[in-house]
Amino acid sequence: MTEKKEIPKMQAKPKETKELAKVQAKETPKVAKEVKTVKENPTTQTSAPQSSYVYIGKKGAMAYVLAVVTQFGMGAKEVIIKARGKSISRAVDVAEILKNNDNTMKVVAINTATEEVVTQDGRPLKVSSIELVIGKN
Repeated sequence: MTEKKEIPKMQAKPKETKELAKVQAKETPKVAKEVKTVKENPTTQTSAPQSSYVYIGKKGAMAYVLAVVTQFGMGAKEVIIKARGKSISRAVDVAEILKNNDNTMKVVAINTATEEVVTQDGRPLKVSSIELVIGKN
């Protein structure tokens, strides 16, 4: 049978608790003042973003569809879907799913480019990229 050993509980020394109480008492009013200034100044509220970005990677297309729908739900006027290389086809899939399932969404613009990326070896590599601008009526 295994014996249960009692582990002594750590107790704070009286001197340490007094110092801790002093530090907490000094910092608490500062926090209260900061909170008051935020409440008193209503102009610090952020407005809805005009356009947002969704970067396409290796996840499934529906994950990015959800990201775009979430951006529109937060008040975005346009969402820009960006992809590079092999992810371009997934970006097109996301745009088509959005367009076919919601008649209020449409592809406003398509921008293509070639970006130069430096590999780990230090060599320049040209990669195709696409931006699909999705708008909602």
